[in-house]
Amino acid sequence: MAPRTATTARRLRLGTELRRLRERAGLTVTEGARQLGVSQAQLSNIEASRFGVSPDRLRALARIYRCSDSAYVDGLIELATERKGGWWETFREVLPTTLLDIGELEHHATRLWSANTAHVPGLLQTTDHAREIFRQVVPEFSRTDIEHRVNHRLQRQALLDRAEPIPFHAIVHEAALRVPVGGPSVARRQLEHLVEQSEREHITLQVIPFSIGAYPGSGQTILYVYGPVSQLDTVSLDQSHGPALVDAEAQLQMYRVLLDRMESVALPPEKSRDFIHTITQDL
Repeated sequence: MAPRTATTARRLRLGTELRRLRERAGLTVTEGARQLGVSQAQLSNIEASRFGVSPDRLRALARIYRCSDSAYVDGLIELATERKGGWWETFREVLPTTLLDIGELEHHATRLWSANTAHVPGLLQTTDHAREIFRQVVPEFSRTDIEHRVNHRLQRQALLDRAEPIPFHAIVHEAALRVPVGGPSVARRQLEHLVEQSEREHITLQVIPFSIGAYPGSGQTILYVYGPVSQLDTVSLDQSHGPALVDAEAQLQMYRVLLDRMESVALPPEKSRDFIHTITQDL
């Protein structure tokens, strides 16, 4: 069993889920390893994502841990399946690992849901808008670093243009739409782009206007990444030091409720498009 060369968020998640399954079964690492027929060190390395695990061994673990949820087990096998050469790997030497993890998570998602208060969602940003956002980072990025990040963002957006694109639901606060990032011309084109994208069948865009006042989740930037089953969903929270990934069951449930509450106060898609048109005319 060879160690892995790069530990990604998906691989770490697999190890975490296997540990959770073992603990729910009331087994120690020693007991789990004995029943699987491997050493304690081997099972510990699997749970720590240092070693991979084959589909057959994963199914054996599921039986040992009394897990009868076949859809969940299939989802774990999907996580365990090695994939090499994903587009995000071309950025491994030039961007933080957390950004690569976001690209990989989105690539394998079944659908995506984001909520943004201060920024336009990255998946819907124009090139000029994204470049200006990265110019404002402190400490400053070099010109090369900025272009790496812009290119990474554009590569992420490609999932919306697949033959079978991922459904994407975005909730954006009016505050994010009013800020003229890059000046009036760039801001106008960004708003026009939002309207164009929102007219695509697989993209739902809703706006929360100032008039709503306070609302649940105010101030947070949330990206909810749906997995093959709800237990394997992931939430990415945008923070000043980079994205933080959340996957505990109670937290996932909380963010699902939070996004539902935000959707309930947002304008419906058609009225949201009209609202964006009005802001565009004000520029």
